Amino acid sequence: MTERSSLLLRKQLAELNKNPVEGFSAGLVDDDDIYQWEVVVIGPQDTLFEGGFFKATLTFPRDYPLRPPKLKFVTEIWHPNVAKNGDVCISILHEPGEDKYGYEKPEERWLPIHTVETIMISVISMLADPNGDSPANVDAAKEWREDPRGVFKKKVARCVRRSQEMAYD
Repeated sequence: MTERSSLLLRKQLAELNKNPVEGFSAGLVDDDDIYQWEVVVIGPQDTLFEGGFFKATLTFPRDYPLRPPKLKFVTEIWHPNVAKNGDVCISILHEPGEDKYGYEKPEERWLPIHTVETIMISVISMLADPNGDSPANVDAAKEWREDPRGVFKKKVARCVRRSQEMAYD
C-alpha cells in the first residue's frame, strides 16, 4: 500500500503545483518524505480570518487514501473546530465508518475519494462557517456563540495579526 499511497500523493502534489487552488498553498516539509506536507491557509475573504496566513502540517498515514491524514495548525488560530494544540476537527478527517457517538453519518466522514484539495476546501469552509455543535475548542465555541463580534473577534484578530508577522519567518 505504501507505494500506491506515495504515487497518489505525488500525483496530487504535481496537480496542485500545476493548477494551484485559491485559498491555500501546499508543499512538502522535506522533499524526501511525501507523507509530511506543509500547507498555508489564506484567511477567507469576508470572514474574521481574512488576511491571515495560517501554517499547518498535513500528515498522511502509509495506508492513505484508505485512512485520513491529520491536519494540525502550527500558527496559532482561535476557532471552535481547532483544538488549542492546533489539531483540526472536521468530519472528513475522521476515520471512516460509523460514528460511535451517532453525530456524523458515514458519508460525512473520511472517504478514499478525498484529496488534498477537497480537504483544504473543507478547512477553508470551516474557517468561514464554524460548527459550534461539535467543538474541538469549547472556549472558542462558547465565545463564538455568545459574543462573535466581541471577545471572539478580538482573539481571532490577534491570531490574524500574528500570522501576518510570522508569514515571512
